[in-house]
Amino acid sequence: MTEVIINLDTVNPLDFFGVNNAKLDILKKKFPLLKILSRGTQLKLSGAPEQIQAAKEKINLVIAYLERNGSMSNNYFDQILGGDDTEVIDNFIERNPNEVLVFGPNGKSVRARTANQKKLVQEAEKNDILFVIGPAGTGKTYTAVALAVRALKNKQVKKIILTRPAVEAGESLGFLPGDLKEKIDPYLRPLYDALDDMIPADKLGYFMSTRAIEIAPLAYMRGRTLDNAFIILDEAQNATDLQLKMFLTRIGANAKAIITGDMTQVDLPKNQRSGLKTATRILRNIPGIGYIELDEDDVVRHRLVKAIIKAYNDEHERTTQEKEKYSKD
Repeated sequence: MTEVIINLDTVNPLDFFGVNNAKLDILKKKFPLLKILSRGTQLKLSGAPEQIQAAKEKINLVIAYLERNGSMSNNYFDQILGGDDTEVIDNFIERNPNEVLVFGPNGKSVRARTANQKKLVQEAEKNDILFVIGPAGTGKTYTAVALAVRALKNKQVKKIILTRPAVEAGESLGFLPGDLKEKIDPYLRPLYDALDDMIPADKLGYFMSTRAIEIAPLAYMRGRTLDNAFIILDEAQNATDLQLKMFLTRIGANAKAIITGDMTQVDLPKNQRSGLKTATRILRNIPGIGYIELDEDDVVRHRLVKAIIKAYNDEHERTTQEKEKYSKD
């Protein structure tokens, strides 16, 4: 008979044991030959050495997941302990450390799925500022948010700041109903959606209440110095030259920034120029500033999105060629 004590100091015991010890009961059923007792932040296993070793391997997988993610459903807990599903185990054992970025609340692994998305991850690790340009559905924002969440969970930064220009097809915030938060939230909804996929609701609420995660319009960045932060400027094609310069000069010590945009979806008034086009032209050769372009091959939404983007690109090329032909004539 062997006895082993496993410390759970790095996770919330409630997340591990479950409400009313529901997960602990699952653990006991999976290893009926072991005597399993919980004492505060400790788990005591008694039994045959081979049984204890098998249980420890599964428990360590659960701990590793909870350290990254913060919570786990009872069903997923049961799957991990069963160990029959290779895909489930692969979600926890990273064959390539850069492959899995974060684990979502439902146990789904968030990872770079295309060659250019993997390049995005590599460039973000090499550069403090990275411009990511590409059409809708290519995972620009989603991958950037995953990198930011990973950096926060690994304590590489103290906070995440997500921002967007509050510009949509020329509409004015002043004419929308509601208070300031209600006016602004629809513009920032895609950022909330990405976070919902990667952080449990209760933990996300805690991060936002303590301002470890902040979501705000671009105008709110003026006058700030953003230290020890992972900053994402989304929809940067709708920032003017002055706005983008203002944002880039906010970046402080131990900070990283990813600027995403789609030059085919500029919603600025016709008399205003997109600052993203200027910035990528004049800054891309500065050491520490990276640039990557995604295309229709990186689309990870519905299969029709790729076809739609290609059709619009083909139409743009056709009309451009016609204009050039007429100008020569």
